[in-house]
Amino acid sequence: MLLHSLTLPVPDFEQASGWQIKPEGACKGDVCIPLRGQSGETLQVEQLAKDMNLPLVAEASEQCWALGPDSVGGKTLATALAADMTLPDLDGNLFSLSSLRGKKVLVYAWAPY
Repeated sequence: MLLHSLTLPVPDFEQASGWQIKPEGACKGDVCIPLRGQSGETLQVEQLAKDMNLPLVAEASEQCWALGPDSVGGKTLATALAADMTLPDLDGNLFSLSSLRGKKVLVYAWAPY
């Protein structure tokens, strides 16, 4: 979830994450995680990330943050290292993802099926 503020409206978080904010905390199915210091219509993202053990990556100079997905169900990445791939760019020239190693990169993938 990409953010441009460290406060997040509760409905936006619920819609994007599948978690429901209840008096007992953030709940998904039978799992509820207590949230410290969260009340009202907005969530404090830094505290939310700590309470729920969600990855939070900042690019503060651009006022942009990425809040990662939960690991309920055990599906987490073992590493943040992307597999190398080489694909043609819009001009037909081959481009390797590894050429960006050491830089912050957002990979957006889309498939119609």
